[in-house]
Amino acid sequence: MEPIGGVLAFMVVVMTAGWLYQRRVRNAGWADVFWTYGTGAACVAIALLPLDGRAQPTWRQAILGALLAIWALRLGGYVAARVRRGAEDVRYAGLRGIWAAAFQRRMFALLIVQAPASALLSLAVLLAARSMDPRLRGADVIGFAIMAAALIGESVADRQMRAFKSNPANAGRVCDSGLWGWSRHPNYFCEGLLWVGLPILAIQWSHAASWLSLLAPVVMFVLLRWVTGVPALEAAMLRTKGEAYRHYQSRVSAMLPLPPQR
Repeated sequence: MEPIGGVLAFMVVVMTAGWLYQRRVRNAGWADVFWTYGTGAACVAIALLPLDGRAQPTWRQAILGALLAIWALRLGGYVAARVRRGAEDVRYAGLRGIWAAAFQRRMFALLIVQAPASALLSLAVLLAARSMDPRLRGADVIGFAIMAAALIGESVADRQMRAFKSNPANAGRVCDSGLWGWSRHPNYFCEGLLWVGLPILAIQWSHAASWLSLLAPVVMFVLLRWVTGVPALEAAMLRTKGEAYRHYQSRVSAMLPLPPQR
């Protein structure tokens, strides 16, 4: 498991750099850019590590590495563009007001805990990439299809939100159309779904350690639903949108896409 230790050390450096940079520019949204690109680079490198006796990555490694690279480049680019041209993310702006003088100290703790989370994700990538079965299995098709669908879904959700915000007529309103009419956070749901594909690729009944790959979707869903994602964002939306957002909460599922209630 030496590669995973390397990922942990690498991400500690990346998130420390992210903390220092966001502190200098006074925009905590840059921390998300550091995490996305750092985690993406680490996971792609882990996916493409040569297997024993092979000079080149296998087809399974190549596909997995490509999907992870697409994820990191798309999401990192989207977040970087949003942070660069806009005000601080409402999640962090809200925390800045709540934490007051303790903001930077607590922000560092919030960021550094994401380093071991990235290491656990890379462990699932390692297990998925190193499946020793050279055949194309049904599980491979399902796992890669889930990851591709998640990438498409997250891109669609981000594009729908960007179009909604770009329309001046929507100022002060809550986006409840498209995917946002079925989930209050379809981008977070798709982000978590991406990592569901890894255990499907990795798990083999004869390989007990492969079950550790289940940690990836669990870690990601926990972070998004209860730590860095939904709670802070919804608190900020309630402050800015008020009753309109409470009504939205009463009708639409938090993450899992479900038909909206009338």
